[in-house]
Amino acid sequence: MTASTQAPPDTSPRLVLAADRVVTATGTELAPGWLEITCGKVAAVGAGRPASGVAEPVSGTIVPGFVDMHAHGALGHDFVSADDDGIHAIRQHHARRGTTTLMATVATAPIETMLERVRFLRPYVAAGLLAGIHLEGPYLAPERRGAHDPGLLRHPDAAEIRELLAEAAGTLRMVTLAPELPGSPEAVEMLVAAGVTVAVGHTACTAEQARAAFDAGASVLTHAFNGMPPLHHREAGPLGVALVDQRVTVELILDGHHVGYEAAELVRRVAHGRLALVSDAMSAAGLGDGNYRVAGSAVVVRNGVAMLADGSSLAGSTITVADGFARLRDAHGASWADGADATSLTPTRAVGIAASGLREGEPADLVLVNGGAVAGVMRAGQWVVEPARESACRQARLHG
Repeated sequence: MTASTQAPPDTSPRLVLAADRVVTATGTELAPGWLEITCGKVAAVGAGRPASGVAEPVSGTIVPGFVDMHAHGALGHDFVSADDDGIHAIRQHHARRGTTTLMATVATAPIETMLERVRFLRPYVAAGLLAGIHLEGPYLAPERRGAHDPGLLRHPDAAEIRELLAEAAGTLRMVTLAPELPGSPEAVEMLVAAGVTVAVGHTACTAEQARAAFDAGASVLTHAFNGMPPLHHREAGPLGVALVDQRVTVELILDGHHVGYEAAELVRRVAHGRLALVSDAMSAAGLGDGNYRVAGSAVVVRNGVAMLADGSSLAGSTITVADGFARLRDAHGASWADGADATSLTPTRAVGIAASGLREGEPADLVLVNGGAVAGVMRAGQWVVEPARESACRQARLHG
């Protein structure tokens, strides 16, 4: 990591923002509301208009900064191969669309590459530029591999996992694995004991095997419906178990392609308070249509939809969490509070990271939403996208 990527020192002055509405991740909704920000943190939050001091009026609703616990890349860069400039580009792309807390997801690769990637990304986590590392693979089921190269998949190995944990030095936050593989039960116990969140995903497991993994400490279902057997009335599989197990956080890629409306609505209703919207964004995010590679496989993006070149599977998305937030609100009629929960509080809780809920003492990470658009983004008290003051056309759209 070069010196240019280090987080700048915080020189934030006192700032008071007065908005049409302020929504915290715990469901508090203040309309109108205000936030006082000092030294990069929320100093106070209140309803109405601030009683004293000079306030900066902003039009729209302030919500907690979005948290993405599952993103692979953007702008032609992937966390499996990106250099310092690439990491910066990925972070900036997601941040400008409201993702103020980003975990780096490393897809299946040769184990030597995954070890190197953990070493490379570790300083970014230590510096607070990334919230942690998520390994999606290589311990996945070949028959539910999605875009992951079948030649690189393998069974969990205790010595290998110990090496990954040692290289990560506390920065490994989550590992997605298939619990039915030989060695997986031991891997779940080892990772949970090390404080790593275990996610069940890219799996062909039965309901019984999923239940055993969750009983052993696994606590996340990776991108519900995708990379797993469909829900069946006699064999509910990992999806059915996760939906009814109150201990499990359920990821959802809400892009209009990965999951249909009714399926998404089922998750929203049944897993209320446990839904975490993720982007699963791949390297084409922010670039448009073309040919790419993801997890060792050739991928074609057409009309914003990423598919394996042979057309057999979706291959990640080209969205950010902001797009899922907009769809949750617009298509599913979710409240502001539910939207904040699914994009901030739940993912934060799922992987044990510190992020803003817009409560006193927490980082001033926020998104200003106005008319279905991201109108402003602030991270640690500094504007990443400053609210437009002259023209609405300067606002960054949620969809796009």
